[in-house]
Parts: sequence; C-alpha cells; structure tokens
Amino acid sequence: MEHRQSWKSSVVYQIYPRSFMDSNGDGIGDIQGIISKLDYLKDLGINTLWLSPVYQSPNDDNGYDISNYLDIHPDFGTMNDMDQLIFEAKQRGIKIIMDLVINHTSDEHPWFIQSKDKKSPYRDYYIWKDKPNNWTSFFSGSAWDQIGDSYYLHLFSKKQPDLNWNNPKVMEEIKDIMRFWLDKGIYVFRCDVINIIYKSSLEDGKRRLVLVGREFYHSQEGCHQILKTLRKDVLSKYDCMTVGETVLVNTAQANDLILPEREELDMVFGFEHMETDQINNKWFKTRFKPQKFMKVIAKWQEELYWNANYLENHDQPRSITRFGNDQKYHEVSAKMLATLLLTLKGTPYIFEGQEIGMTNADIKRLEDYRDIETHRIVALAKKLHFPQFYIRHMLKTASRDNARQPMQWKKEGGFTTGIPWLKMNENMSFINVEDNLKNTDSILRHYQQLISLRQNHDVLIDGSFKPLYMKHNVFIFERKLNETSWITVSNLSGNKKRIPKNIKGSILLSNMHRTSLSNPVLMPYESILIDKEKTL
Repeated sequence: MEHRQSWKSSVVYQIYPRSFMDSNGDGIGDIQGIISKLDYLKDLGINTLWLSPVYQSPNDDNGYDISNYLDIHPDFGTMNDMDQLIFEAKQRGIKIIMDLVINHTSDEHPWFIQSKDKKSPYRDYYIWKDKPNNWTSFFSGSAWDQIGDSYYLHLFSKKQPDLNWNNPKVMEEIKDIMRFWLDKGIYVFRCDVINIIYKSSLEDGKRRLVLVGREFYHSQEGCHQILKTLRKDVLSKYDCMTVGETVLVNTAQANDLILPEREELDMVFGFEHMETDQINNKWFKTRFKPQKFMKVIAKWQEELYWNANYLENHDQPRSITRFGNDQKYHEVSAKMLATLLLTLKGTPYIFEGQEIGMTNADIKRLEDYRDIETHRIVALAKKLHFPQFYIRHMLKTASRDNARQPMQWKKEGGFTTGIPWLKMNENMSFINVEDNLKNTDSILRHYQQLISLRQNHDVLIDGSFKPLYMKHNVFIFERKLNETSWITVSNLSGNKKRIPKNIKGSILLSNMHRTSLSNPVLMPYESILIDKEKTL
C-alpha cells in the first residue's frame, strides 16, 4: 500500500458561518459561535473544518465577493477571533479549511477600484475591453459590465470582476495571500471555481443556451500551469492540502488536476452526481432517478484517483429532500444517505445540519429569500412570464437558501437570541441537535458511529471500491483491503426490495436494527454495512 497522505483520513465538516451559530444576538453566525461548538464537532468525530468565506466582503454573494483577503468581516468577528479559532481547533485535533476565491474579487476591492483608472498599475489586474464579446454569465445575462467607455469581465455577479491571470503580478499577490493564511496555521484551501480562472482568449464564443464563451476559460492549459506554480512555490513548503471546486469536469479532466504526478491539487469536487435530477439546468428538476445516480457515483469511484465525496453543501439543496424522503422516511433515509456517503472511497464532506437530517427550506414568500442567484432567477423567470406557482417550485427545489437556513440547535432554534438573518425552518421543533443528542438511535448518533468506523478501520480509507449491484434502486458495493471485505447495501427507494446477492457476513451497522441477513427483503431506504469476512 502506498504511503497515505494525512488528508485521506479526514472527515470534513463544512460550516456556512452566517448560519451556524450566533454568539452576540445580531442574527448572524460568527467565529465565536463556531468556537462555542468545537466540542460538539469533536464529539461528532470531525477532524477537519471547512469555513465558507469569512473575509471582508460587501456580501453581494455572501462572502464570495472579497474586498480584503487579509482581514475578517466584522459580522463574523476580528482577526483575533480567527486566531483563537485556529488555536482552539488545533487543541481538539481539528484542522481548518478556508476558501480561496481567486477567480474574482469584489468590485469594492482596492485593486479593482484603482483599476478603473486606465493609467493605474492595477488596470491589468482585471480583464477590461473597449467592446464586450458575447460571453454570458453563470448568473445569466452578459458577462460584461460597463464603467465609463470600458467593459470588465465578470463570469458571476457584476460585483465580482474576474482577475487577469495573464498578469504575473496577480500570481504574486495570490501567493502572498496564501502564505499569510498558511503561516497562521490553515491546513487546507478549498479553491473556488478553480478550473475556470484562466482565460486563453477573449474571442466571441460559440452560441449555446448557457455559458457562451466557456471554450475559452474552461479547464485551459494555463490553469494547470497556475496550479503547478502555486504548488511548487507555496504549497510544497507547508503541511497542507488543496481541494478544488470544479465546473463541468468529467473524470479525465478531474484526474488531470489531482493525479500525484501532476502536482496541482489533491482532490476536487465534481458535480455530475448533482446533475442526475435536473434537465440541462439546476433550476429545472426532474424526478430523482436512483439508477442514474448510482451509475455516476460508481463511475467516479472507479475512475478517479481520489474522491471528495459529498451529497450537499452551501450551493446545493438538502440531500434528504433531494435523494431521500424528508417526510414519511425522514430518519431512515437520512441514515441510509449517511451510510452511503461515509463508506465510499475518498474524503467525506458533511454540511452543517446534514448530521441531523435538516431539510429544504420552508420559505413561503419570494421576498424572504436572500440569495443573490435566486433573486436573479426570479427576475428572469418573471420576464419570461413563468407562472408564479412554477417560480415557487423552482426555488423550493433549487435555491441555495435551502442549505443556508440557520442551524437548528434546539426546538426553539438556538441559533440566535435575535432575529436570524434568514428565516429558520419551522421543523426545528422536531429536527434539532438537542433532541438528536438525547436519542441514542438518532441520525446524529448514526453519523458518529460511521465516522468512528471510518477512523478506526483502514478498509474504509485505503480499501478498493467495486460495485456489485446497481439495479432496481438497490446499490451494493464492496470496499476491500487485504483480507478485509466490507459491503454496503442501500435501498434508495421508498419501496421494499430484495437483496439480490447471497451475501454472508456479520452486520456492522444497520439503520433499521437488522441483526441477520436471513431475511432478503430490504425495507424502504434500508442500509446495511456488512463485514463479509466475519461469517456467522
């Protein structure tokens, strides 16, 4: 077995700081709130903590529009608070991941403000043109906005101008930012939309329904060269790792970023499994098809060097609403998804609230949504005369606010003593951490058991992956290391199914208290983890 890098045994918990825990009653989660819950995370079994951006920002896109990479937004606290978080986490054996957003900055960043002057040395930090091309934005509409007689590129919000990575000064600035945080003790960078940072040309793009121009910025060779340089000049000097958020990549493109000999990233987030319930665009959902989902999961497991496994995050709807059943089978389907996630090959990422089965938002009024992308889609849908009921359906199934509702700590909320920045889900009265901790058979306790199994058994980290069965909504796969063979059986449907293979062994974990394999019937959303070698 090859030498295992330490990050392969990580279990990552993602925090959306604005929604995790508020310590001062202003309705916004903060760093001191996170510190107050570190013991909770340690008890859960977490050893790596990913913070969505806490930098200075006007919050046009909730922190992904950075105006100062070297300071903390006052909503979240101070740099002293951040230093304390790094220290307190380290005392508990928890490492910190921070977002590295280097495709764009805020339009309120000093670099961009100065770049508006054509004579400024910062002009070339961004991509300016006298005349825009036909590229379109990820947030719909033109990817260009005008200031004076010039236009600047923004692949996302107009308040997120793209950096010009053809300028070597930009590279040096980003190196300094990375060193600043690594010297403070940050262990991991999560690199935002990392495979689109380099623009190889500014020609007009091929006409298509969405993302016109992407052939000139998607996974370009220049991007690989940037990542190699950052690895060689900065990352190789520290005990650290990187995970990249990638856009529209297949397994071959993902491997080009993470194979050890490439010396670029350590792992990437793919999105193909997140596209199995949509039609061309995330806003147009179709019925969840477990068959398609299983095949995509298995393909990435078999073809990728190392996976960053996740079922939800700050940009995705809640997994139990999406892939399980958040009503009739809330508890068992949440546990089934947990078993699936934590027994796959790769590093598992758990999003805040996932460990208690938090569901999609119950926001009823359009004006109560806070996400900028959501409001842009609402405006576009109204312009296209979509009926009101369908707009509400789109938001209920796809808005990023589905994952951003505040953490449900207690029956009455427990997130803040004030008014939360985003309306809390009313089901907090029966889906909350407090009740989960009291119940030895809760969803949270199931996560604890799975994390403990993973951290104490090498087969779940270093073992090979082999799909054994993927039909009729039943997913069976094997993890094998030397003489140890563990098998995960999952029913991804609300109907009874049969275990189609004659599997013998002892049950390590069941979400339905199963003690024997003698009954071949799988109940709705049943999951079983089996040690094949320990026969009864």
